[in-house]
Amino acid sequence: MPPRVREGRVVAEPGSAAPPEIRDPEGDLRPEFVAAVSGALAARDAPRLRGLTADLHEADLGAVLEALDPDERSPFVTLLGEDFDFTALTEVEESVRVQILDELPTEVVAEGMREIDSDDAVYILEDLEAADQAEILAEMPAPERIALQRALDYPEESAGRRMQTEFIAVAPFWTVGQTIDYLREHQDLPEEFYEIFVVDPGFRLLGTVSLNRILRSRRGAKISEVMEDSRHRVSATEDQEAVARLFQRYNLVQAAVVDEGERLVGVITVDDVLDVIHEEAEEDIRALAGLGDGELSDSVVRAARSRIPWLFINLGTAFISASVIGLFDASIEKMVALAVLMPIVASMGGNAGTQAMTVTVRALATRELGIGRRALRVVIRETLVGLLNGIALSIALGLVAGLWFGTAKLGLVIAAALVINLFVAGVFGTVIPITLARLKADPAVASSVFLTTMTDSIGFFVFLGLASLAFGL
Repeated sequence: MPPRVREGRVVAEPGSAAPPEIRDPEGDLRPEFVAAVSGALAARDAPRLRGLTADLHEADLGAVLEALDPDERSPFVTLLGEDFDFTALTEVEESVRVQILDELPTEVVAEGMREIDSDDAVYILEDLEAADQAEILAEMPAPERIALQRALDYPEESAGRRMQTEFIAVAPFWTVGQTIDYLREHQDLPEEFYEIFVVDPGFRLLGTVSLNRILRSRRGAKISEVMEDSRHRVSATEDQEAVARLFQRYNLVQAAVVDEGERLVGVITVDDVLDVIHEEAEEDIRALAGLGDGELSDSVVRAARSRIPWLFINLGTAFISASVIGLFDASIEKMVALAVLMPIVASMGGNAGTQAMTVTVRALATRELGIGRRALRVVIRETLVGLLNGIALSIALGLVAGLWFGTAKLGLVIAAALVINLFVAGVFGTVIPITLARLKADPAVASSVFLTTMTDSIGFFVFLGLASLAFGL
């Protein structure tokens, strides 16, 4: 009898040796558990490995895969054989998943894809090259191959890629009793479902019936009498972010997916939407930092290659700021205090601008902000916030600078420069992302480069310019 799983750890049956706990109180895999798995792999001890990993949730199984050395991952899958749940590959980073799939025999991958939900199979296969996808699909029976290929033919990041093709559909003339008997007697049903879909002979979606409504209706009632209109259906080609917003807006658990002819082709569930929300948020965070699609498991070379393009762009924009400083090189030579203080103005402007930009990019990403009158209100609000913060900070900075260098005039100059730069930061921190969104560019990717250039250049120019005028430099 396999061991049971309880609260993230394997619980041994009476009389058996207790295996090590899987996770520590912080939720991280325990090193001793990973070491035990590695030991079983090194000894090619399949029974021991199955005992350690039996009934693990796919998330825990994925964490084990990522914790293993790269050369242990495919042997881990191979040694477990049919006991390995390929759904675990949806829980690992793309680079880890692709490495494992590349090393496993095609027929093993094809069999694994048959055993999991279609949406998970599509999620795994879509990272592979078209030739590799075709090779795996060729090993599968025609009905399953056709269903997966149809989903893979939909655009990337669309509802068609996220949907699962396992669902329950009945005719409107069925009775509630017939439907209940069908659910009880039919073996080939989805593992979990919340609604039953009602379709016409052409498989066009007519409506839905929730399970609780079926259980509360009399057996003789027609499905057409108890069904509800499927108002929240989504197109298979609709962007996954739009689908996620629909789920968030209407608190959906699942939604029907239809093709261009309004025929039911699949269902998308809330667990898929949670993955979408996580991925899109992660993508935006990486984009803001110019990290591209890098992952923690990437090699040093790949990580460097994904980051260097934006670093080159930043290097080019840095020359703009340097050229502004070059305009005042004579002033800086005469008054060293300017060189000491000017980075403060630029960095404060950059930080304030980043705050405004982050608020704006997030609002644009979640569709809380458009590009109309509401956008103007956000620009005005962030500008005023920058102005107020600039006034408050300038008082403190002006006093410190005046006392530090023994001249009140210098304190007034840097105070005035800080107010102006934080005002500018509030303006450009909102205007740049909104403008990029209007030009159909990704504001998360490009905003930071333009914003840093503007706040640095204007900050240096205003501070050095005012100092040159005030001190006659």
